[in-house]
Amino acid sequence: MNQLFLRLNSLAVPPKEKSDRLLSLMLFVYGLAAVLTIFLPVLLLIQRSLHNTKGVFVGLENYANYFSSQTLFSSFYNSIFVAGMTSLIVIPLAFLYAYGLTRTHMRYKTFFRSIAFIPLLIPGILKAIALIYLFGNQGIFKDYLFGHSIYGSLGMITASVVWTFPHAALIMLTAMLHADQRLYHAAEILFASKTRTFLTVTWPTCRYGVITAFLVVFISVFTDFGIAKVIGGDFNILATDIYKEVVGLQNFEMGAVISVVLMIPAIIVFGLERMVANRQNSQLSAKSIPYQAKPSFGRDLFYFIFCTLISLCIVGLLGMAQYAALIKFWPYNLSLTLQNYVFQIEGVGWSNFTNSLLLSVWVASAGTAISFLGAYIVDKPRHYSWLRKALQMLMLLPMAIPGLVLGLAYLLFINQPDNPLGFLYGGMSILVISTITHLYSVPHLTSLTALKGLDKEIESVGKSLNTPFWRLFSSVTIPVCLPAIFDIWIYLFLGSMTTLSAVIFLYTSETMLASIAVIHIDETGRVASAAAMAMLIVYTCLIVRLLHYVVTTKVLNKSVNWR
Repeated sequence: MNQLFLRLNSLAVPPKEKSDRLLSLMLFVYGLAAVLTIFLPVLLLIQRSLHNTKGVFVGLENYANYFSSQTLFSSFYNSIFVAGMTSLIVIPLAFLYAYGLTRTHMRYKTFFRSIAFIPLLIPGILKAIALIYLFGNQGIFKDYLFGHSIYGSLGMITASVVWTFPHAALIMLTAMLHADQRLYHAAEILFASKTRTFLTVTWPTCRYGVITAFLVVFISVFTDFGIAKVIGGDFNILATDIYKEVVGLQNFEMGAVISVVLMIPAIIVFGLERMVANRQNSQLSAKSIPYQAKPSFGRDLFYFIFCTLISLCIVGLLGMAQYAALIKFWPYNLSLTLQNYVFQIEGVGWSNFTNSLLLSVWVASAGTAISFLGAYIVDKPRHYSWLRKALQMLMLLPMAIPGLVLGLAYLLFINQPDNPLGFLYGGMSILVISTITHLYSVPHLTSLTALKGLDKEIESVGKSLNTPFWRLFSSVTIPVCLPAIFDIWIYLFLGSMTTLSAVIFLYTSETMLASIAVIHIDETGRVASAAAMAMLIVYTCLIVRLLHYVVTTKVLNKSVNWR
């Protein structure tokens, strides 16, 4: 801390007014960029839903036509059904898994924790492909479905369970790590039964985590597109309806209507999730003593077996996907080959993987800089509190807007005849902007958390010395917040490599990404090549994640020396 104060004291001392004016100017520029990238595209999407194909305002007529069509409106019920069933299955599984990692004395917890988060590195499309090889019409275990087909709601729910399991488990783990040992001691002293202890001690401390996990899983599945596109079959949901209306029928007005229908429940669920998350935070206490589980052979054995089974399912799916990417011709020629990685399909090739890698580097680098600097600009100024509060709310909006809806909003916005930004369409720039916007909320919240954790005494000393904010930002704020900055970078990189819905309407043949190429390859019937392209994404995510760990460990160890 003393070294920080010495560093502040050595900085130049310009007039305070100049620093405040520049910070205020940056705040307005940041607000203008937020309006252009979030508010206006969504507003135009809603406006488009109120016009017919000739551009004439028809009010709610399009919505009346949508709700009167049983075929279209049934997709709403299908989306609710798939999201609800997935949530009901995932939450108990994630709860037991997290409970085993936090409230038991079983062995290999670190291993099980690592396995649980592997699905985060795997595109949802690949999970669906693996299920096709396992339970499809020519799958290994197709007879175990007792005549049912994996194509449709069954496959969508199964793939969605694997996809959302790590998200739910992470939330559960966070909630359960804050158990207070003193409450369990009190329960033992009062001779409370295990059931009563669970209901009066364990459940109250993690119930908000369970509710939050349920809402997060529900909204994620409700708005998902990739899994349904690969394994959904004839079981239509809102996300696939939007794709069909826009790409198949070129009916942008009805696509906008369905997008609004998809967006409204998503925003409502997101609002509920934020309310629950805030209440969950209020349950934490600085006086809590970390819970230490006591050994229990029967309990520890049960959770060890349970976590092992879950881990085998995750590893089995990934192994099946890798095997599918290497076989010659399923199921008639099971010899291994690398020919599937050649991608001898018109319009598809290694350039798609290169595009994804380029996109991810740009999104991770630019997105990290923009989100961290933006959070600083919103959090630090002393003036314009109304603008700062408005921007805080606007920055959370991308988390509630489905990627498919945001992508369509960008498509309509960028192709407006009088839009000077129309030149961006078809290039890599619009894909980068759309992806950053789609993933922006989490980096923004992470940056705010890191900034609020910065010792206020440091800022007070800087202000008393009239230190300009840019020097305080570069010399103190960034070095102290490096862990959060590194976390934001890897989050954006991994999210960009696996993204699909936010860019599905914005690419051209030159800018097609690997995740989009998987969809196109799968549509040609060459599922093995689709699996190979998806596995390239997995390889990249794993390698970059390992490199990120090595680099951040070295950099953070060095930064500790002067902190």
